[in-house]
Amino acid sequence: MSTVVGARHVSKRFRDVTALDDVSFTLQENRIHGLLGRNGAGKTTLMQIMTGQLLASSGELTIDGRAPYENEAVLSRVCFIKESQTYPQYFKVRHALESARLLFPGWDEDFARTLLADFRLPLDRHVRKLSRGMHSMLGIVIGLASRAPLTLFDEPYLGLDAVARHLFYDHLLTDYAEHPRTVLLSTHLIDEVGELLEHVLLLDRGRMLLDTTAEALRGQVVTVAGPAAAVDELAARNEELHRETLGRYARVTLRGSFDAAERARAAELGLDLAAVSLQDIVVRLTTAQARSGGEAAATDRKETER
Repeated sequence: MSTVVGARHVSKRFRDVTALDDVSFTLQENRIHGLLGRNGAGKTTLMQIMTGQLLASSGELTIDGRAPYENEAVLSRVCFIKESQTYPQYFKVRHALESARLLFPGWDEDFARTLLADFRLPLDRHVRKLSRGMHSMLGIVIGLASRAPLTLFDEPYLGLDAVARHLFYDHLLTDYAEHPRTVLLSTHLIDEVGELLEHVLLLDRGRMLLDTTAEALRGQVVTVAGPAAAVDELAARNEELHRETLGRYARVTLRGSFDAAERARAAELGLDLAAVSLQDIVVRLTTAQARSGGEAAATDRKETER
């Protein structure tokens, strides 16, 4: 399987703000990737570099081995749907679709019409008069019907109700199965899209915390519950992300290698091991990172005071 996007030590600074800090990762072709992280983590900045809208301050990012910035051959194979997408004032929905038809060589008109009907999107309404949800629907129609080899969605469903969001997920999965391509989905609704994702990137304060398959990640993080002394034995060999204690009972989220031997030992100790949802994994990892960052900052302050 070939690499579509490759990033090596990419950083982006805006004066005194570092939006991305030494980020490296790869995206393999024909997979649905999730780009996750809290607000301000650097997700949109990274997507803007991938689509040639920004230049990295340092490092290198390539698409199919070539830099995307001012590279028409590369960008013609990329579709970027962002939450703040703007159109000319006079544009109606049909004008936006006509432009997309010209921009994307793989455009599927029949699929676009199917999506328009399912989302009940009016062709002759001005884009500026669309509700936030309808604006998101327009982006989804263009992103899916473009059939671009690399398609990026940045929070594509803002304003959509649950029915419309699930229509999007269903169409994405069905069309992806029939027409494989590389999809990068940036989202906060992690529980809703968790089963779609094959690969996960997790950004936090501009740094890459995770670059792994969703399957591997789910096997690395578990919740362990039972007598506190027994929980502590297992916690000593793994990374502790979160702890709740009630008397002699403890419930801890751990990250580590939970192979057959480790799980057998947990059973001997009378411990219950439970899977952790992708959303909870992201929450635990980013809060643990924030906590460790705060502790490091406190240490630095004490050293300075001395």
